[in-house]
Amino acid sequence: MSGLFSFKPFWRERDLASSYDVVIIGGGAHGLATAYELTKRGITNVAVLEMNYIGAGGSGRNTTILRANYKTPEGIAFYGESLKIYQQLSQELDFNLLISKHGHLTLAHSERSVAVQRERAEANQLMGVDSRWVEPDEVGRLCPQLNMSREVAYPIQGALYHPPGAVIRHDAVVWGYARKADAGGVHIHQGVEVTGLKIENGRCVGVETNRGPIAAGTVMSAVAGWTSMITDMAGIEMPLTNHPLQAFVTEPVKPLLSKIIVSAGLHVYISQTDRGEFLIGAEVEPYPTYSNKGTFPFIEYASRHVLELLPQLHATKILRHWTGLCDMSPDYSPIMGLTELDGFLVDCGWGTYGFKAAPIVGVTLAELIAKGKTPELIEPFKLDRFYTDTLVSEAAAAAVSH
Repeated sequence: MSGLFSFKPFWRERDLASSYDVVIIGGGAHGLATAYELTKRGITNVAVLEMNYIGAGGSGRNTTILRANYKTPEGIAFYGESLKIYQQLSQELDFNLLISKHGHLTLAHSERSVAVQRERAEANQLMGVDSRWVEPDEVGRLCPQLNMSREVAYPIQGALYHPPGAVIRHDAVVWGYARKADAGGVHIHQGVEVTGLKIENGRCVGVETNRGPIAAGTVMSAVAGWTSMITDMAGIEMPLTNHPLQAFVTEPVKPLLSKIIVSAGLHVYISQTDRGEFLIGAEVEPYPTYSNKGTFPFIEYASRHVLELLPQLHATKILRHWTGLCDMSPDYSPIMGLTELDGFLVDCGWGTYGFKAAPIVGVTLAELIAKGKTPELIEPFKLDRFYTDTLVSEAAAAAVSH
């Protein structure tokens, strides 16, 4: 190959085989983590198929925040385990992922938001996750850069403080998993697009691609915003809608902000990168689309809200702006595991939470593939919860999308 797909510093280019034990569709952090975890369980005849380049989707477009301060017991347990793995993942992968713990503040600007953040703090503590409610004076001490004035439209009334909140280099996570998976024998193929599923007697037995058919014992879809395109091939209706999520970074400035800031009322979040850029995002857009095109109104309202919290940034220039796609489920929780089509698994519905979950997704889905039994940790996130009315509502687990 040439051009976009020719740069492969951490994994080998291999011939595309006609058959694998496991085919994973999607070369992002989830697919690669699962492939790596399969090798640890002795399953090495695995292919990861990516229609673009490794990390081209949400894994390379997210805003790198790691946290476990969710709302439901199911979500707290799940993301808590993922954060634990992330904290030692550099050592496991023997790859510097540039993880940096800052602490995470979810600001409250109204009585209702105060109640929600207090509830989350108590739920987190009951589940063993380090989070607590802090009053405005402590918010000011933790993050003196914030505008704590009472003479503003939405004064800060306190915050949910999550000390383990961190950021990490998203590209490094993808590359680290890819390198380790490759070392374990996994075939990583870029520029291979799945065009159909091979189904025989009610079982998925392989995939059709732009480079020919591939037989497989198990097929797993981990393609985030493109999930419905794959599940349509399987005849499975997924309760998903796609929404764009935008973010931007400013020009680099001297280190100023030591915490990750999320505003529940202003719907904006802010962190400063190691290079000095301010990374800023907001809520998903309300309209469904497959477009990655950014919009000026996002820049306008996100900038306005940032300046309400950090007015000292008023002269800072915007450097870069981008968009990704979020596959949203009705209860804002992921959909993982078995489907009505035997031999076909899904990993989708992550909305804005997917990057935080990559390590534990790899562990649990590899265990499911290897043992044929759904791990207890992801049992609540099965597809059939939408038929049994056992939803896991994480709608208030993030003040904004991050």
